[in-house]
Amino acid sequence: MTAPTTGTLEAPTTTGVRGGRRHRSRIRDLLGVVPFFVYVAVFLFIPTIVVVVGAFAGDDGRPTLENISALADDYIVEAFVRSITLSAVTAILGAVIGALVAYAVVTAGPDSLVRRLVTSACGVLAQFGGVTLAFAFIATIGFSGFVTVFLKDSLGIDIFSGGMWLFDLPGLVLVYTYFQIPLMVIVFLPALDGVRPQWREATESLGGSTFYYWRRVAAPLLAPAFIGSTLLLFANAFSAYATAAALVSQGSPIVPLQIRSALTSEVLLGRENLGKAMALGMVLVVALVMWLYGLLQRRTSRWLD
Repeated sequence: MTAPTTGTLEAPTTTGVRGGRRHRSRIRDLLGVVPFFVYVAVFLFIPTIVVVVGAFAGDDGRPTLENISALADDYIVEAFVRSITLSAVTAILGAVIGALVAYAVVTAGPDSLVRRLVTSACGVLAQFGGVTLAFAFIATIGFSGFVTVFLKDSLGIDIFSGGMWLFDLPGLVLVYTYFQIPLMVIVFLPALDGVRPQWREATESLGGSTFYYWRRVAAPLLAPAFIGSTLLLFANAFSAYATAAALVSQGSPIVPLQIRSALTSEVLLGRENLGKAMALGMVLVVALVMWLYGLLQRRTSRWLD
């Protein structure tokens, strides 16, 4: 009588051990992302829920559509138009100038000192906003800024002869463009790096000119990345608050400042939920823009990979 072999008994045991290890590995992986999910829940999901609930609630806590219907008021519509105009103008300016800077950096070589310096500076300047940036511009080209004083005393040029433009929408355009350009350099560089030199060489070997290469090869490939980066810049400017709050001391020309007035005004009380309705409008605009950005990014990733 043949003795039973142990091979068939060891396989299930080994499989069970491996399955247990994989299960523990998955648990460890999930534990590693718990802080991220907590962060997203506290600073994104919960505030969004509060905004949505408050937008459809009255002062007495009952459901109402008054706050949503109030978004059609002239001053709120004008604030949205100003915010969208400000975001679009600074996004286009930042995208065009930033793309040119990014192209100049790419031509310098991947390991060049110029690229390291420019990317490092852009990483810092893209995050240089808020009160600090507003103070820097006021100290530079404000009423008593050193550039303003120098131009007026030395050359007789008064940059504020046409009004207090720095503290209104023109000033916001200038300040926002300042941090939009380095952000564009950072987000557009990977797309330029994805353009293969062999494609240009192939175009030239087939008799194509530089203009033909950019019109038929590079531009169609870079267009989704360029448009997507522009949309990202739009969302970045549309949601910015601290810089405008520090620079614009009178009035509320854009939506974030209107929301601040609704939440903190001591003259008109009981408008907190109207501020949440305006915030909901901003959330919807940014969500639409970022959805379009995601579509373009997926298209770009097809040829970058």
